[in-house]
Amino acid sequence: MSNTASGLPVGRGLLYLIVAGVAWGTAGAAASLVYQASDMGPVALSFWRCAAGLVLLLAVRLVRPRAQAAVREPLGRRTLRAGITGIGLAVFQTAYFAAVSATGLAVATVVTLGAGPVFIALGARLTLAERLGRGGTAAVAGALTGLAVLVIGGGGTTVRPWGVLLALLSAAGYSVMTLLIRRWGRGGEADASRTTVGAFAVTTLCLLPFALSEGLLPHTDDPGRILLLLAYVAAVPTALAYGLYFAGAAVVRSATVSVIMLLEPVSAAVLAVVLLGEHLTAATLAGTLLMLGSVVGLAVGEVRRTRASNEPVMLV
Repeated sequence: MSNTASGLPVGRGLLYLIVAGVAWGTAGAAASLVYQASDMGPVALSFWRCAAGLVLLLAVRLVRPRAQAAVREPLGRRTLRAGITGIGLAVFQTAYFAAVSATGLAVATVVTLGAGPVFIALGARLTLAERLGRGGTAAVAGALTGLAVLVIGGGGTTVRPWGVLLALLSAAGYSVMTLLIRRWGRGGEADASRTTVGAFAVTTLCLLPFALSEGLLPHTDDPGRILLLLAYVAAVPTALAYGLYFAGAAVVRSATVSVIMLLEPVSAAVLAVVLLGEHLTAATLAGTLLMLGSVVGLAVGEVRRTRASNEPVMLV
């Protein structure tokens, strides 16, 4: 199967999303290592991630052969698309890094990626006229219960409400971005590569004044390590992962995208325990299971709805 608008096979789109999800899971661990080795703030880190990622994306676009049938659209529409996507990306990235700093890598990632699919389901109902149904309503309730368990039952310093709120804000930015990509991908209105570059350009400009206010250059005793970490963040979980994500999300159903992106909290949680020495409490694990169960419920409901309407189901 392939998407008629973009020409990208759905199977390849699924593979792109899998790689992107695993790569995203390493960004939080790298951010935590940056925080440990310097005084860099989350806005500055997000700025450098986007700015360096933009440079890499532009370099790849220059050397890559151009598509034979490029998508053409008015300049004003492209600018509006890049602006909206870039702002959503800026909120997503900056709020996520701030959540990692405030409440730890594992909890920040689980809340962001667990709440994202719920927001996507609600947004799809309001903007795309897709009904949640009983299963969707139950999934939303389960996700909210999971968040309550995370916040109330976390205890100690494992979970901080302010960090959870930042993670929810990050999830909102992620959801807006995903819904827009889905809408544009359906109509074949956007070139994934051009959308990615435009979004990162807008995000970089949006973050620059805030990064300058926070402190653009960090103080550190190990600048070489910071440069290596920033280079990794810009190359793997940014330029590579977002290029694959924008392409894959345009041809794969949103519910499926949400499920695949749960590879991020899985890989991030493993890195948090192995590299950073973080520990998840029983309440955190319970909340996590509730949230992930809600996401699975949303995916099952999406598959049933697709089968009922005799549409092809784009799942692995």
